Amino acid sequence: MNIAVVCTVVLGLLLFGLGLNVSVTRKRYAKGIGHDLGADDPVHHAVRAHGNTAEYAPFLAALFLWYAARGAPVWINVTIVIATLARLLIAAGLLWGGPLNLANPLRFIGALVTYLAGLVLTVSLLAA
Repeated sequence: MNIAVVCTVVLGLLLFGLGLNVSVTRKRYAKGIGHDLGADDPVHHAVRAHGNTAEYAPFLAALFLWYAARGAPVWINVTIVIATLARLLIAAGLLWGGPLNLANPLRFIGALVTYLAGLVLTVSLLAA
């Protein structure tokens, strides 16, 4: 199977898995809607991890599938894998990286690499 398709599947599983996690976490903490704004609120962590993924995964998936349909060079496939790993890192950092009001390396690295890989993949469309 094409690596870009596999990475798209990973992003889909991440997005829908995090959505399920929001529902389970809401049930566990009896928060039918909304969440506390506290930096340690588990529902807030779950919502931010899902929301952040929902902001980036769809466009990344579109890029991945565009390249999959055209037989991307190895360096593009490597960039796709790196972008996917970055999304996993940031989700992990949001869920388990401590209070949301404090910086943590997983979130920082995940965000930075997402921006860089996304820019590389987007700008590379011009050359394709």
